[in-house]
Amino acid sequence: MTEMRMREALRDAMAEEMRRDEAVLVIGEDVAVFQGAFKVTEGLLDEFGERRVRDTPISENTIVGAGIGAAMGGLRPVVELMTVNFSLLALDQIVNHAAAIPYMFNGQARVPLVVRMPGGGGHQLGPTHSHSFEALFLQVPGLLVACPSTPADGKGLLKAAIRDDNPVIFIEHESLYGTRGEVPDDGDELLRFGEAAVRREGGDVTIVGILKMAQIAEDAARVLAEQHGVEAEVIDPRTLRPLDLDTILASVRKTNRAVIVEEGWPHGGVGANLATLITEQAFDHLDAPVQRVTGADVHMPYSRRLEQAAIPHEEHVVSAALAALEGSV
Repeated sequence: MTEMRMREALRDAMAEEMRRDEAVLVIGEDVAVFQGAFKVTEGLLDEFGERRVRDTPISENTIVGAGIGAAMGGLRPVVELMTVNFSLLALDQIVNHAAAIPYMFNGQARVPLVVRMPGGGGHQLGPTHSHSFEALFLQVPGLLVACPSTPADGKGLLKAAIRDDNPVIFIEHESLYGTRGEVPDDGDELLRFGEAAVRREGGDVTIVGILKMAQIAEDAARVLAEQHGVEAEVIDPRTLRPLDLDTILASVRKTNRAVIVEEGWPHGGVGANLATLITEQAFDHLDAPVQRVTGADVHMPYSRRLEQAAIPHEEHVVSAALAALEGSV
């Protein structure tokens, strides 16, 4: 095991897959000479050259479209968009083409494409660079959606995504790029999509955290244990499509209470989807309504104080867990 930052783990995942398979290439804005807006592609141009690490014009629709064409032609492109907000400019390519082509061609054409996108608030980048659109892509059949929260998961899931024959939306939280963690040294260690991680075991309440909120959920669980004597079980789904619902339901059937934490908006979000699935499939085990902790229903403010007020924090998760316990029947 080697300790590294998330950005280093993601870079190593791409480098290892590029060494393993010459069909893998990286394209996007500033991924080559500038080495990525968040330095995730650092060193790739020097090792693999401009033929396989290519800077593109500022046109997300074109970037993703080129990636789709390359994927259909037998390559395995990793497309980097500078922020998840800019993916809105490429929704036609992502939804109407990448996701739909295998279906429309009855499986005769595949789209082994990875679209990497940073998102999330906390860096005073304003409303057009800071949102969380996991739920937007979660809704689309044909797409896989990965949301890693640790360097090890980032590397293992990205390597699996590159090798997958389906289009993958790979969302990275901007605040996690500098976080450190132990990463396996084995270059062939992959994580399977659809396998959640139980970050902490407990019997009183289940807390499900998405992306950075998985770490916030762990922090909240420690506070609950130390200050309130509550043992929370923390689950990190790691991928939202496919979703490891079995692990979540097993935990809820044990604890009889659930809290879902996400940074996205409350209406039609990941938490709304999970709350419905839990209620539909584990209703008889619930001793209290499912609690949701979400970002504020506003555009992300630029002001640091307002931005922090719009993002869930540890104390919000603690309050939601206590509310689930108080609401027990």
